[in-house]
Amino acid sequence: MIVAMQERATEDQIQAVVERMMEIGFNVHRTTGAVQTILAGVGTPGAFNHKDFELFAGVAEVIRISSPYKLAGRGFRPEGSIVQFPNGVSVGGDEVVVMAGPCSVESRDQIFSAATQVKASGAKFLRGGAFKPRSSPYSFQGMGLAGLELLREVGDITGLLIISEVMEISQIELMLPYIDCFQVGARNMQNFNLLRELGQVRKPVLLKRGIAATLEELLLSAEYILSGGNYDVILCERGIRTFETYTRNTMDISAIPVIKKLSHLPIVGDPSHGTGRRDMVPQMARATIAAGADGLLIEVHPSPDKAVSDGAQSLFPDQFAKLMDELRIIAPAVGRGIAQPVAVSV
Repeated sequence: MIVAMQERATEDQIQAVVERMMEIGFNVHRTTGAVQTILAGVGTPGAFNHKDFELFAGVAEVIRISSPYKLAGRGFRPEGSIVQFPNGVSVGGDEVVVMAGPCSVESRDQIFSAATQVKASGAKFLRGGAFKPRSSPYSFQGMGLAGLELLREVGDITGLLIISEVMEISQIELMLPYIDCFQVGARNMQNFNLLRELGQVRKPVLLKRGIAATLEELLLSAEYILSGGNYDVILCERGIRTFETYTRNTMDISAIPVIKKLSHLPIVGDPSHGTGRRDMVPQMARATIAAGADGLLIEVHPSPDKAVSDGAQSLFPDQFAKLMDELRIIAPAVGRGIAQPVAVSV
């Protein structure tokens, strides 16, 4: 159930509604936007008539929610969510935010080279895996803590925000001092124990769509994080598995406007995993922004042909710079901005 308060509702009026919702068995989640306060009741309350809440002072509207995702739905925050980061970067606002870097942290030289080059082209985040979920147990699994330390060092020097993948609950506490945003990969989209724990953390989470997940399943996975009280969730369309084998996955561009309609959460696109092919990443990146995405997650490596993982889908730095120039033409056409190139000295 959603209770939308009037624009001038007092705190006492809001608290009276909250207390009544809790009395009948709701867990209450509150969000206050620019215009009004929204109260979302989730859980399994006892018998009640939702119209009774319309009689409370300060209540503008009461809505019964039929969808299974109560907090991820657009009704919880009709104006849309903006995820804020410490250095003033925000995802979901007027500016398209680009997260770029290698699939894996491999060495100090490699990650510093990647960071300076994506920063110069206008990226706001450095992506890089310290823990890597690989299909084969014999493939490179990541540098672990040493990789996190390198990410934090280069982030502090360049001013880039750090996003890196968390694979299991035991890694959350370890990663907290080193990263600015947790990434939950496609394989873990329905790792519900991990999602519950991330709901207790007050740090943003980027949640990737599962390899064969529906959009409802993606939103329900986000609900696990939101229901724990962590509302800083960013969704990511990274392609789904279909019968087509020419590309690694099928990039579902249509997911972006659908999510924008169904949910208040920001959504970014990952054309690197969405195609698995370096030659197709720019086209799909351009289409992703044209479709209304709030950002991009792109793999960029100083020497993709020597990468220990995902080299075939990683852009060369000069390709990334060219793509960013192209996005600066597309973004304004859909009412968005994007960062300009910057001079970098490390």
